[in-house]
Amino acid sequence: MNSEKMKSGVEKAPHRSLLKALGLTNEEIKKPLIGVVNSFNEIVPGHKHLREIAEAVKKGVLMEGGNPLEFPSIAVCDGIAMNHEGMKYSLVSREIIADSIEVMTKAHGLDGLVLIPNCDKSVPGMMMAAARIDIPTIIVSGGPMLAGKVGGAKVDLSTVFEAVGSVTAGTMTEEELDELENNACPSCGSCSGMFTANSMNCMTEALGLALPGNGTIPAVYADRIRIAKYSGMKIMELVRDNVTPSQILTEEAFQNALAVDMALGCSSNTVLHLLAIAHEAGIEMNLDIINEVSKRTPNLCKLRPAGPYHIENLHDAGGVMAVMNELSKKNLLTLDIKNVTGKTLGEVISNYKVLDNKIIASIDAPYSNTGGIAVLRGNLAPDGAVVKRSAVAEEMLRHKGPARVFDSEEEAVKAIFSGSIQKGQVLVIRYEGPQGGPGMREMLTPTSALAGMGLDKDVALLTDGRFSGATRGASIGHVAPEASAGGPIAFVEEGDEIEIDMIEGVLNFKVDEKTLEERKVKWQPKKSTAKGYLAKYEKIVESAAKGAICRV
Repeated sequence: MNSEKMKSGVEKAPHRSLLKALGLTNEEIKKPLIGVVNSFNEIVPGHKHLREIAEAVKKGVLMEGGNPLEFPSIAVCDGIAMNHEGMKYSLVSREIIADSIEVMTKAHGLDGLVLIPNCDKSVPGMMMAAARIDIPTIIVSGGPMLAGKVGGAKVDLSTVFEAVGSVTAGTMTEEELDELENNACPSCGSCSGMFTANSMNCMTEALGLALPGNGTIPAVYADRIRIAKYSGMKIMELVRDNVTPSQILTEEAFQNALAVDMALGCSSNTVLHLLAIAHEAGIEMNLDIINEVSKRTPNLCKLRPAGPYHIENLHDAGGVMAVMNELSKKNLLTLDIKNVTGKTLGEVISNYKVLDNKIIASIDAPYSNTGGIAVLRGNLAPDGAVVKRSAVAEEMLRHKGPARVFDSEEEAVKAIFSGSIQKGQVLVIRYEGPQGGPGMREMLTPTSALAGMGLDKDVALLTDGRFSGATRGASIGHVAPEASAGGPIAFVEEGDEIEIDMIEGVLNFKVDEKTLEERKVKWQPKKSTAKGYLAKYEKIVESAAKGAICRV
């Protein structure tokens, strides 16, 4: 056991003395030490209930003879952080989460980890830590929020964001908005659609680091407590057998996860996070690999914001394992690989069938023959750009229009709410990349405003920043290289014609080489005003095309 080097032998008497200061007995000290990493806080609604999850995990560890030791992790609520300075701190929190878990685990010689995330960056941050530290680890998340109801219709957080645009357009009253505000988020848990948090929680299953159901069991169900107990029990088996993430997070596991990502129609943010987790695991992954998987994987689900259904519906229809079973019928998965259950993936998914083909389409009758995410390239994005194609109206899959250029999200939002954006235009929002933001802000407010104003089928957006998993419409993010690095997006001017083709994967702007060179000569990058952690982050962060990983 790892902890032996910290607690065994005469020379470790001082260490044992400090452990006894915690109230631990000799019997407890001799047991495997299991870190229970709890991202509970009283700010994030997806994390409000995680004390209960942690207590269930600890009971599971104790039942199987381990000694659970809980410590905290930070978490950011992207919805609360949206559309102000706070969003600059969302993506960067992923690195702090991974780093802090590494520090605590290595400093105290822990034998295993049970990681308890739920919302957007806590899930990938913890998976990055699992891959980096490589001791026996299992993930049990807090689970999704239930959908809200207004007038008999299901609603969620993205409905509220879009309603702001509807009020501005005069198609909804402030009284109606107030009713929606009061009913859209009816329980604790990660927001109820296939937004980033739930996308990544589904990836914990697809990658093999969590028990079946972890991605979809609603936060308020008793099953969520039971899966926490089972995860606490399972970590002891993983420790005894020395099953570590490096044995699970193989190239085949990442290929499987990408296929599930495409079938579910997950958030475009999964591209950033899977690239970063793969980097920590030492697995080669890039945008071209992601695009290849997308081309061969059918889209089987239309979950919010791409369709009318929520995560609770996916759970009732069979969950992630049923989706994987369906994919296996076309040999789209590697089935003889390890996961935390101790069985092969093929053995696990054989017990899960699709129970509702409205929620999970048959592999023989998919929503589309290609995946939910597409990577675009061209003279505007030589290193690539990403779009959640499954949430784009068919008429916007191909689009040409004049550019409206903004050097920040705030400028773009002001233009949208002032009514100055016209049908057919392409909004370019730049200097919002990982380095240029810094922090690569999500931009749910402009996309939701356009949707609420009825312009999502007429106006495209593209940015070197990113979009929320709750975004729908022709919203293209992660344009790389970013503006602050001198990428072509820095040289787009008002009125330039932009060509978007999500079917062929093309993103160009119609500017001749001579004009482009003249613009480059005159270009001055936007000056950074970042302080504190953001100032450190902008100096070490890599391109979005590499997952916005940080140089070491």
